[in-house]
Amino acid sequence: MKTSRSSLLLGLGAALILIGGLIAFWAQTAGGQVRVRDVRFMGANGAQLSGLLYIPRGVSAEKPAPGILAVHGYINSRETHADFAIEFARRGYVVLNMDQAGHGFSDGPAFANGFGGPAGLAYLRSLDLVDKDNIGLEGHSMGGWTILNAAAAYPDGYKAMVLEGSSTGSGFAPEGTPTSPRNLAVVFSKYDEFSGLMWEVPRALDVAQSTKLQKVFGATGPVEPGRVYGDLTAGTARVLYTPNTTHPGDHLSRDAIGNAVSWFGQTLEGGTPLPVSNQIWPWKEFGTTLGWFGFVLVVLGSGGLLLQTRSLGGLNRVPSQPQGAAGPGWWLGALVMLAVPVLTYFPFFRLGAEWLKPSSLWPQSITNQIMVWALLNTVISLVLYLLWRATARRQLTAAPAVDAPAQPDGVPAARGNTWSDIGKSALVALGAVGTGYLSLLLTSYFFNVDYRFWFVGLKPMTTGQFRMFLAYLIPFTLYALMAATVLHRQMRRTARGSMLTNALLLGGGFLLFLLVQYGTLFSTGQLFTAGEPLNVIVAIQFLPILVILAIFMTYFARRTDRVYTGAFVSSLFLTWYIVAGQATQFAF
Repeated sequence: MKTSRSSLLLGLGAALILIGGLIAFWAQTAGGQVRVRDVRFMGANGAQLSGLLYIPRGVSAEKPAPGILAVHGYINSRETHADFAIEFARRGYVVLNMDQAGHGFSDGPAFANGFGGPAGLAYLRSLDLVDKDNIGLEGHSMGGWTILNAAAAYPDGYKAMVLEGSSTGSGFAPEGTPTSPRNLAVVFSKYDEFSGLMWEVPRALDVAQSTKLQKVFGATGPVEPGRVYGDLTAGTARVLYTPNTTHPGDHLSRDAIGNAVSWFGQTLEGGTPLPVSNQIWPWKEFGTTLGWFGFVLVVLGSGGLLLQTRSLGGLNRVPSQPQGAAGPGWWLGALVMLAVPVLTYFPFFRLGAEWLKPSSLWPQSITNQIMVWALLNTVISLVLYLLWRATARRQLTAAPAVDAPAQPDGVPAARGNTWSDIGKSALVALGAVGTGYLSLLLTSYFFNVDYRFWFVGLKPMTTGQFRMFLAYLIPFTLYALMAATVLHRQMRRTARGSMLTNALLLGGGFLLFLLVQYGTLFSTGQLFTAGEPLNVIVAIQFLPILVILAIFMTYFARRTDRVYTGAFVSSLFLTWYIVAGQATQFAF
């Protein structure tokens, strides 16, 4: 029965991955009307940059088409920005959807050489199938700074620009004037979390009153959304769009994507007329989301099958009866699990930024912050767990004698842990996650997509990222081992454990955190912690990833009555997910 169940999980996962890949491929290629190529090109100082090149059918050197350089924001990748690229390409534009320097498959470091923007524009202009007199630039957040640097390097190399959730004169971006950049559209959503950084107003709802924006528009008062200022022919046109969404929500907004499509339709010549409302990118999101579900099932199914093999099957055990916390003690433990990770989130992230600057060993800034948060939470959890065990032992000693009492951590004394079991658990984890990794490589090769919903994406690693993965693996393994121990030995209330309960215990605190943050944003126009917009957005990813970790830990604990296999699967997955999706600030 177990073997058939594992086979079913593996088969269902593979089916979801295949169906999702086909759907995403259909959307990304507009039903075969667009060819998508994975390209590499050289940037400054010999750095290799990457991108997805979208080529509409019928475009050639003899029949060139207008081009668009499209760029994602910080700690994202080209796949995050694919929804924009899909709609541009469907309308006849050749699109270079590139990875910024230090992101995705582009060499680091991040922030260097204009974020890779000048090199991206130079590469796009070098293609003989691009009409060099009709090139647009579009970027989200830090991608806006990328295209602004490209425009500064080649002031006559483009015709129009769209800044999505971005601005001139912020970060490393050149200042804007009423004449530069050329034919500018600013798409700044009503609930954008970065209004202070981008346009120097406390609420995105007040962006029209921004004196900085008014200066760029040449306006003497509030900018009127939707009104075109300046002159298209002279290249001084400006327009402000304000979709009803958030900063990361731009990627899932028909209005935000439609605003960019509309502006290029007005400013670039040679595109294919297609209603702005005609958008198919949600199908790509649906397909890659199916891939996510399929990946989780593939890991579970392949791991379950490995546990049925002759050499590794000895790990299988009938779940022991829980001997963890109960009654008020359980609820107190649950409250601690919900509260501590969230209460320590901002302070520990700040410590990580101060203590662990990017280096040759650990070269990713935000990964370092997450690592510090994880390790310090591991220490807190260990101390609290040991206190609980000591209290439980005292209570057990004081209680009347009963037959064959189990240990207070839920592990029967007769079933001692051995190094052999730990080694076998590591082999199962490597096989299960390795099978999931192979499925992603095949998906990437055949369909040019990864597993993702929104900006929560799982990507293959580059050679450099694999080196980082090895460096970060041990700290995240310690975190996963402690989390799995608490779930299985202290908080388990039934023999099999509850995936839903464990998911709530690991991720519920961040669910409440995000409800407070965005409830405040949508009611007042500002986040609850208005000074931490980046870290609030980073926290969005914690919720689905912690739920996946809970699934892995619970499933394998049910099969082995041990924490090791689930913890090792979780640490391999978690380290891979973070390293492949973050920016690299230190160049090797």
